[in-house]
Amino acid sequence: MKKKLVVLTGAGISAESGLKTFRDSDGLWEGYNIEDVATPEAWERNPILVQDFYNQRRKSVLAASPNAAHYALAKLEEKFDVTIITQNIDDLHERAGSANVLHLHGVITRSQSSINPKLTYPIEGWEIGMYEVCELGSPLRAHVVWFGEAVPMIEPAAEICHSADLFILVGSSLAVYPAAGLINYVPRKVHKYIVDPVIPDVSLSGIIKIKAKATEGVPMLVEELLNQ
Repeated sequence: MKKKLVVLTGAGISAESGLKTFRDSDGLWEGYNIEDVATPEAWERNPILVQDFYNQRRKSVLAASPNAAHYALAKLEEKFDVTIITQNIDDLHERAGSANVLHLHGVITRSQSSINPKLTYPIEGWEIGMYEVCELGSPLRAHVVWFGEAVPMIEPAAEICHSADLFILVGSSLAVYPAAGLINYVPRKVHKYIVDPVIPDVSLSGIIKIKAKATEGVPMLVEELLNQ
């Protein structure tokens, strides 16, 4: 039986592939106020603006490539039963070869019904048109969890963390809840590795800190784990 290795990734790992973090230091995302593009109210006020915003983000995601950290995490499957839980809405983990990825906040390469988030669809190309509707006749929008919406995958993610034999946190400041609380579900005795240039303040046992950006720290850690 392979050991269960759970990885939680945040914006830091995708930033090294050229994708802007969800909320930059100026409080904006690609020059937009979060409240104008990432809430249900924004969609009600100006659906054309919101649709265009995510179409452009999707275009950026499709143009980006997985980096050394993504590929290194995929390599862990040679030895471990790996589940990646990601806060990111890109598909870079899948494109790097990871087989088991849970997206907490949705994935931008899919669309969803604007009245039933369980109805999701693949997107051909990078654009969702305002004329496109789901099987219920409701406009399609990006399959992304907005502020003020439920995070339906948080409970499955918590169960996965509770089953971990090893845990790795990469590129997350643990500032966005409920995702930030997932580390608390990892059993106390499990070794927990944190890879980030700025290690978040975590008062838990078993923490092993690797102060480095993802493309440097993750390949180094993966080689160490594969050679143990």
